[in-house]
Amino acid sequence: MNLFSINKLPVENELVEQLIPDRGIAIERIISTGQRSPEGFWYNQDRDEWVVLLQGDARLLWKDGRSLEMRPGDWVFIPSGEEHRVDRTSKEPPCIWLAVHGKMC
Repeated sequence: MNLFSINKLPVENELVEQLIPDRGIAIERIISTGQRSPEGFWYNQDRDEWVVLLQGDARLLWKDGRSLEMRPGDWVFIPSGEEHRVDRTSKEPPCIWLAVHGKMC
């Protein structure tokens, strides 16, 4: 498998692919083509998340007012319960994310 190989670009929804079976730690590849979180929606996850942007550019927002512009190679650790959302993802090139979910702290 190759993280940069995309058979078909998603049009409406992000493509989320689980790369290994979830046995307490989930590793996903996410492909975004301009998608963003629905207005007023905030992720509030029960597990920590470490995410790296491999391709494209994006902006994350936190409910407390923080924001983060992301470029290829940028990563962020989001503790469980920290409300956040995806505000913007590039369409060209598509965003390719690698996300790891689990209890890390």
